[in-house]
Amino acid sequence: MKRLRGLLLSPLALLGGCHLALLDPSGDVARQQSDVMIVTTIIMMLIIVPVLIAIGVVAWRYRASNKQARYDAEWDHSPQLELVVWAGPLLIIIAIGAISWIGTHQLDPYRPLDRVAKGQPVAAGTKPLEVDVVSLRWKWLFFYPQYGIATVNQLAAPVDVPIRFKMTSDAMMDAFSVPELAGMVYTMPGMQTVLHAVINKPGQYRGFSANYSGAGFTDMRFDFEGMNTHDFDAWVARVRAEGSELDTKAYDRLRQPERDAPVHYYARFEPDLYTRILDRCIDPGELCMSQMMSTDAGPPMQGMHEPPVHAGAASLVDTGKTVPAQAAAAH
Repeated sequence: MKRLRGLLLSPLALLGGCHLALLDPSGDVARQQSDVMIVTTIIMMLIIVPVLIAIGVVAWRYRASNKQARYDAEWDHSPQLELVVWAGPLLIIIAIGAISWIGTHQLDPYRPLDRVAKGQPVAAGTKPLEVDVVSLRWKWLFFYPQYGIATVNQLAAPVDVPIRFKMTSDAMMDAFSVPELAGMVYTMPGMQTVLHAVINKPGQYRGFSANYSGAGFTDMRFDFEGMNTHDFDAWVARVRAEGSELDTKAYDRLRQPERDAPVHYYARFEPDLYTRILDRCIDPGELCMSQMMSTDAGPPMQGMHEPPVHAGAASLVDTGKTVPAQAAAAH
């Protein structure tokens, strides 16, 4: 696979003059997706290349000026040719279908990781770094519930630590995409999607929305920082030192449409804020979506309980101390 990737990258890198994330990503999930893409492309080429060559050969051999080419006006069928024409594509379809089916299930974004790199399984008892994602117009909000911090348009994670993203949207449908990390996953208001991923190399990577969501769509970008454990702990400490408070009023200001929004830090946030954003009841006293569905469904059955009513603003999360990345992953 390394040789195949090198063969593909060499001419493309000369043409593009840049690193191609889809062919040589820095995250294990994205790398496995790249392998599936490369293998299926090569299998397709096994039928595409011979057909293109055959077109050229037939066009040259049976050109109008070639009077020596054999022409049989009565010919209409060849079992051998039919076998080649149908068997080849059928085998290609079976092979691509099998690889795609296996790869799709192994790389299901909802499936927890069983390894952080090839030959490096996730240690028993390790829990991933939790990141709650909210897409706004036109910016990204990231909650770190294990650390009690939040950021705007900047995402960071330690290398070789599994990450579990829970995603939703404030008002519009977007698509969370970091090509170096994993595949694209949509965010939708009132719904939650999940993505498991890991980054294996320190560096700064590009993240963006891959779904058109209005005039500010082109500026809906963020930085994803892959860091070693020490640098990640220092980054968390900096967010705590420089950040402000993210309460309901601050979120109301944040959700206003804004193009090319700068990076912003929040040292603490209301602990149920992400849940209220997901449940569509941010303001105090607002009826939650889960309550509406429960009301529409009729009275609860015996033994069931009504969903809790959100009281609105709650106490702000503030751990007051730095939690090392490894300790948070093992929490």
